[in-house]
Amino acid sequence: MTDKKKLKKYAEAEKLTKEAEALSQAGTEEKDDSVEVEIEAVAGKNREKELEAVIEELRQEKQSTYDRLLRVSAEFDNYKKRGVREMEEFRKYSNESLLRELLTVVDNLERAVGSSDSGSCDSSGLVQGVEMTLSGILKIFEKFGVKPIDALERPFDPNFHQAMMKEENGDYPENTVLKEFQRGYLIYDRLLRPAMVVVSAGKTRSEEDEKRQNEQ
Repeated sequence: MTDKKKLKKYAEAEKLTKEAEALSQAGTEEKDDSVEVEIEAVAGKNREKELEAVIEELRQEKQSTYDRLLRVSAEFDNYKKRGVREMEEFRKYSNESLLRELLTVVDNLERAVGSSDSGSCDSSGLVQGVEMTLSGILKIFEKFGVKPIDALERPFDPNFHQAMMKEENGDYPENTVLKEFQRGYLIYDRLLRPAMVVVSAGKTRSEEDEKRQNEQ
């Protein structure tokens, strides 16, 4: 092979080498660009996950705050209801001491009316005035939930009656209220003052013996 042919082949080989190097460099640059794209994609996914975690944390915090708000609202509602009940209870019984004092006035008026009925007082006008006064006071009591206790000829009840003495009486069963020294009163369903009463002690022994003899 001549020198000219060798130089020509050498030039062609060098040209091919340069072209190969150029192609290799271009491939490397494309590969680098692809890696950068992949890195950016991974970073984007990580940011998306971080955002999702933040959103979930905020959602849980919101739910927790809402639950606490519901509990506070329920507690406040119960507090208001309890306050209404306490105010109603106070309103019903706030006048208890005043009404207890007025009972003494009622007692005196009742005694005056009773005295006139027995004939010891001749002034009908006075009696009428006392009766009107008594009626007015009793209406006030009724307005505030105060009502008298029916005790006469009823079984003795220690929850509402206070026995002052016992009296033997054959016309009523034992422990029956025969008389009232002082009338008792209720305020709504609560005892304001017990009735002071005389209670039947039942039949005497002689009466029982007499009845037994009559039956024989």
